[in-house]
Amino acid sequence: MKRDIQERIRFFRSFLAHPRQVGAVLPTSRWAVRDMLDMANCAEARCVAEFGAGTGVYTREILDRLHPDGNFLAFEVDPNLVATLRERFDDPRIQIINDSAENVQDYLKGTKVDIIVSGLPFTSLPENVKQNIFKQAIRVLTPEGVMLVLQYSPMVQGDLTRMFGSVRRRISFLNIPPAFLFACRTALGEASRQ
Repeated sequence: MKRDIQERIRFFRSFLAHPRQVGAVLPTSRWAVRDMLDMANCAEARCVAEFGAGTGVYTREILDRLHPDGNFLAFEVDPNLVATLRERFDDPRIQIINDSAENVQDYLKGTKVDIIVSGLPFTSLPENVKQNIFKQAIRVLTPEGVMLVLQYSPMVQGDLTRMFGSVRRRISFLNIPPAFLFACRTALGEASRQ
């Protein structure tokens, strides 16, 4: 309970300092996290990337589901949140990276990603940053890979539909506010043409 309160305070401070980067006042509920991760098969994934790891709400659940030999890259731009993540997670499968998701390819050493999990606030990011992240996601995903996206508005669905070959949407009502969940897949071979 004390950790949850501390996490919410830290998250709120990050929101106050960088509202366009954080995009929410409170961390995503564990129910919404589970709903979103249920849209992919983490147990079979060999490589997972998380864009906007924050305080680790998704991170813990991803690690719980990830294959024992899996590789996990967690990206976060806020150095204070990176410090929190490094304190909380001591697992050989995870690499916590203090950098933008725009640079994901720089950390993969030629590996492709099976699942990308993103809680980034795409509706408040600068347009060029948002587009760069989508393009990078398409470049690094395996042909069967999926990008899971959580948003608090359906506005990003148009962008996702233009960028990805297939976009499936669900709503998680057990979150404040309700969360829109998207599972985005590239068309076969599309990643290699980017």
